[in-house]
Amino acid sequence: MRLFNTLGNRIEEFVPREPGKVGIYVCGPTVQAAPHVGHGRPAVVFDVIRRYLDWRGYEVTFVTNVTDVDDKILAVAAARGVPYTTVAAEVTEQFLRAYRLLGVAEPDVRPRATEHIAGMVELVQALVDGGHAYEAGGDVYFAVASFPGYGKLSGHDLEELRAGARVEPGEQKRAPEDFALWKAAKPGEPSWESPWGPGRPGWHIECSAMSHKYLGFGFDIHGGGHDLIFPHHENEIAQSEAAFESSPFARYWLHNGFVNLGGEKMSKSTGVVTDLLELLETYPPLAVRLFYFRNHYRKPVEFTDESLQDAIGSLDRLWAFRRRFPGAAPADADAATMERFAAAMDDDFDTSAALAALF
Repeated sequence: MRLFNTLGNRIEEFVPREPGKVGIYVCGPTVQAAPHVGHGRPAVVFDVIRRYLDWRGYEVTFVTNVTDVDDKILAVAAARGVPYTTVAAEVTEQFLRAYRLLGVAEPDVRPRATEHIAGMVELVQALVDGGHAYEAGGDVYFAVASFPGYGKLSGHDLEELRAGARVEPGEQKRAPEDFALWKAAKPGEPSWESPWGPGRPGWHIECSAMSHKYLGFGFDIHGGGHDLIFPHHENEIAQSEAAFESSPFARYWLHNGFVNLGGEKMSKSTGVVTDLLELLETYPPLAVRLFYFRNHYRKPVEFTDESLQDAIGSLDRLWAFRRRFPGAAPADADAATMERFAAAMDDDFDTSAALAALF
């Protein structure tokens, strides 16, 4: 089996940390607003990858998180005049409902950020003790210059980052490229106790703490959307490898391509969005699932009504086959078909070629 590893930007043979076992961590949603069509793709992509590895006989442990406290969540809650927990609970359920409709299997663990604050504080303290982080006005920042490997995932170098970085009002960073590990409490916002005073964790630290708790250091696959490569995943690597003084934090980094609408990346920040639950109520959910992985997972996919209608037609062909042969199972397929299917999936999970073999 060969995977494209973003860390190194190359195809590599897949060699798990432990023979026969695979640990996967996938960055889940920040639950400030209802899911759009772009959110469905990573959920389906990594569900397919997980299911295939399981089918191939691996013992898979699959972990994906929910970010349930964040600047954006707090802003939405303030605008609505409700507790942030109300927003987080409502939107989390919307995401989970969409996942269920898409046929995404439940993870082995779905940790919430607010349930793992103690582990994040411990990790930040280890970075402070090791000279990789510093306290400033109740905030704690990671000193990027203290980690020589910074940029190895994204390809950014330190001088490039310094040229493009800026210090926001109220920040007391030593260098503009440094990033927050812990944020001091602000009036009216939720906070937790820490050695640096009340506050809450930064976004990046949560995935390092939770993946380490459930999968240990040096786990096999870390996944997410292409937009997470920098800064989120770059920062995860830096803070994790600095804290544990070991490498690699994760062995293989897999990133799915964007869902585009009219040629633009679908995102909440740009306003280019299509509500996922509304889509799943309009079209057969399994056709939407099929739409997501008809292209190779690393390639962008264009969202159009025509592409969905085409997926519906393909799904109808599959159901027609199932009706003709209701007892059919993979073991009944001819060897050549199964070899083509497995060869495609073993080649960096090429679902497009695998579907071609299936059809």
